[in-house]
Amino acid sequence: MKRNSLPLLGLLACLCLASNEAHSDIYSFTDAGGIQHFSNVPTDARYVLSMRTEEPESAAKSAVYRGNSFDRAHQKRYSPEIKRAAKANHLDPALLHAVIAAESGYDANAVSDKGAMGLMQLMPETAKRYGATDPFNAEQNIRAGAQYLSSLLQHYGNNPQLALAAYNSGESNVAKYGKRIPPFPETVAYVPRVMGLYRKYQRVVW
Repeated sequence: MKRNSLPLLGLLACLCLASNEAHSDIYSFTDAGGIQHFSNVPTDARYVLSMRTEEPESAAKSAVYRGNSFDRAHQKRYSPEIKRAAKANHLDPALLHAVIAAESGYDANAVSDKGAMGLMQLMPETAKRYGATDPFNAEQNIRAGAQYLSSLLQHYGNNPQLALAAYNSGESNVAKYGKRIPPFPETVAYVPRVMGLYRKYQRVVW
């Protein structure tokens, strides 16, 4: 994926300024060097309307956990299972921890308004696909979520940003926008949040 002049965090900040509106349009242009530029405030004459951002309801699910802290005891409690699932699926356990922290705050009983369940916020069809008969069972949920995340990473050539975007908004939405992070405010916020947690947790010995 080409490197953008406006990092995801910058794009997120712009979108947040317009969070009270139903839509926050995205403008873009590609410069002579092939670099893509994105903004919701087109200050350069070369910007053209690229897309109208859609409501979070367009995404496959809506994350339930929006806090900045979580139960450290639960984090420690689930670490052995997270480590096992990561090893079985060739994942960095820090990435699984990051997804769980962002998705549910380590709450095994979490349910989103879209029906995503458990630690890794599995949608019913995803839970069924990966054999989680009880999505609120921590072991099943983590194992199924790890398998799904691993398959997404493989599908997107080990690009974690695209894999996380698909995890949050659905593979069809990533495809819809040309294998780019969909312009849903929630997804635009979700990807850098998880990547930030991932970098933080890489310094932890699990």
